Amino acid sequence: MNHNPGILHAYQIDNTGQGVALTDDAITECVLAEDTLAWVHLDVNAPESREWLERDVSHLDPIILDALLAEETRPRILEFEQGVLLILRGINLNQNAEPEDMVSIRMWVDQSHIITLQRRSLTAITEICEYLKAGRGPKTPGEFITMLSARLFERMEPIFSELDDRLDLIEEQVMESPYPEHRSEITSIRKEAIMYRRYIAPQRDAIAHLRTSERAWLNQLDKRHLQESLEHVIRYIEDLDTMRERAQIIKDELTNALSDKMNKNMYMLSVIAAIFLPLGFLTGLLGINVGGIPGSDNGNAFYFFCVMLVGIISLQILLFKKLNWF
Repeated sequence: MNHNPGILHAYQIDNTGQGVALTDDAITECVLAEDTLAWVHLDVNAPESREWLERDVSHLDPIILDALLAEETRPRILEFEQGVLLILRGINLNQNAEPEDMVSIRMWVDQSHIITLQRRSLTAITEICEYLKAGRGPKTPGEFITMLSARLFERMEPIFSELDDRLDLIEEQVMESPYPEHRSEITSIRKEAIMYRRYIAPQRDAIAHLRTSERAWLNQLDKRHLQESLEHVIRYIEDLDTMRERAQIIKDELTNALSDKMNKNMYMLSVIAAIFLPLGFLTGLLGINVGGIPGSDNGNAFYFFCVMLVGIISLQILLFKKLNWF
């Protein structure tokens, strides 16, 4: 049982992919040893994490510690003489969380140490723990990075597919029956695509940089796996760029459709007003309360007047049709 609340997982990893869980003093002994591979996973939110790093991993540069424990991070990679600082982000699959609020994973990796930190739970870390318990875990630091990055990027695929499906659906709705309410959904999709791209684009550069690194613990097989992860990231970025452009095009189409609909309604109202304009003039003229109004002494004058109005309307409709007004 580990009594340090900052340490979430700690394993000694052998060359078969088997992980032995470590506790308390055994963690420090394994971390200090240079002939074994140790992985320690910490909670950034716990003050004990910084205390443990400063006390038991004192060989780390203060720049590395500050980057690992920073409040806000962006995906990046920094190479030092003794190891690599790598920060990646994964989809937030925690309950009641928004997927676009991506979770960061901070890593320090060298020949015999893997130190990772999280602020929120990450499913990929849990999976690696299960693999280590089953003897199917990573055997080297390079394999750990490739396995973790593959798990992070694999979980992005369903989220982006769902976002693309939402865009397809809203595009179909706009084409069939455009409504002003569709604007908010299009804006939401475009905003999500922008937020995803904001964190995924730097990961492309980080993975590309790591793939060309000459670290001894990063073999050719690891680099090939990193190339596969890089291909996934590049495709995701291209898909997100396409979704952003499609969302803007759909929004423009919606604006044009709503504008055409409004113009059509205004046109119909204008035609109706043009039809009733002379009728209003005649009824207003004959409605004045002065003497000499034609037909005031004729009992059938009202019916004659109605027939005349109908005739005027008929002539106007024929004229408007001839002019192609409607």
